[in-house]
Amino acid sequence: MILNWKKTAFCLTDAILAVYLVMAATSFNKPDESELTCGKVAINISDSNNAGFLSASEIKSILERQKLYPLHKPMAFISPRHIEEVLKGSPFVNSAECYKTKDGHVCINITQRMPIIRIKSQNGADYYLDEKGGQLPNSNYTSDLIIATGNINKWFAQYYIAPLARNLMASELWSNQIEQINVLPDRGIELVPRVGDHVVFIGYLPQNKKNTVREKEIAEFLEKKLSRLEKFYRYGLSSAGWNKYAYINLEFDNQIICKRHEAVGQQ
Repeated sequence: MILNWKKTAFCLTDAILAVYLVMAATSFNKPDESELTCGKVAINISDSNNAGFLSASEIKSILERQKLYPLHKPMAFISPRHIEEVLKGSPFVNSAECYKTKDGHVCINITQRMPIIRIKSQNGADYYLDEKGGQLPNSNYTSDLIIATGNINKWFAQYYIAPLARNLMASELWSNQIEQINVLPDRGIELVPRVGDHVVFIGYLPQNKKNTVREKEIAEFLEKKLSRLEKFYRYGLSSAGWNKYAYINLEFDNQIICKRHEAVGQQ
């Protein structure tokens, strides 16, 4: 085999030139951070206008405690990856992204875990659940979230109270009207409204071992019960008075049983 040395040399020259151009372009595009300091930190939190645990000041505090807050620090010593890892360690952070810009800015984008209900069980447990049923620790957070009380363990909270709360929060009417869920010792469900001096008993949540089936059945169960309650509110309590009854029982499909405040009776 006879090599064409001129052609081979030409190809090698082309390859070397290509590598040089790539390295030159990379070097040109990469900012010189040796004398650049961070002049601004931009913190963006998704869903910050909704009920969430996190604020920009809290993100700043997390980084300051770890001596990682980048403002006025040399850009060359700022590690976006390290900042991301620390922020992901917070139980309230769902995802974290950090990057540096050529003009000395550090940008931090956060998505947070959103609480949908607060659990205050009779055994003393006090925590929040997010939309996936995950547990969030108690904090100084305050909002108008529904509170669940009574006979609630962590298993029942995750697989039954979370989908119940998720469906309540999805409705503008019921997310504003219902302020408390109470779980009885036999796991019957009571709802305490904001308007009206009464308690609503809706019965027992459907049980199923399959998550998708169970959540679908709970959604259908709740829609059926609250549709009846809305009609009763509209055509019953609107004329009888919102404070006439102490207890409204929706357990049975063919009747609504009400107890008066002044006496135990039925209508």
